[in-house]
Amino acid sequence: MISLPNPTKIFYTEEHDMTTTFTDYVAQKDAQNNIQLNVTKYCFMLCDALLKNYIDYSIKSHNNAIFHGNSSTEYHLACIEDLKAGNCGYEFTVESGRKYHKLMMNANGSRSVHAFIDKKTGSVYKAASIKAPAKGERYNLLLIKDREWLFENADWAGSYLYKR
Repeated sequence: MISLPNPTKIFYTEEHDMTTTFTDYVAQKDAQNNIQLNVTKYCFMLCDALLKNYIDYSIKSHNNAIFHGNSSTEYHLACIEDLKAGNCGYEFTVESGRKYHKLMMNANGSRSVHAFIDKKTGSVYKAASIKAPAKGERYNLLLIKDREWLFENADWAGSYLYKR
């Protein structure tokens, strides 16, 4: 049996500031919307940085294979040309949920979650599963220092998301 609290014993201790004007409310909402738009924009910029990192990594791998002569040079040269043209088979996309943006990695028909980004705060989290982020903020896209570091050092495999 569930017992409900006695309504006569509920005390309201919070004081509400009723001096907030409609203008202040609108300004606050505009600022919140601007932050959320910036977080979304930075998510797409991070997707672009991850794709560029994957292409650079793949080109480097093919050049390494050519240098060591492990297999057909023509094959690796053709792959490098495809990569330079943007045909890599990988794609990073953003799926928006109720609370988080999910950075999805689509690799030749296989999908996985790369990272979660909080829509309101810009906090970047490592994925614990396809549905939930791991505990502990890794970076914040709204902080200039973190954002610049991410765009320079984020790798397609996600090693930057481990605790630092």
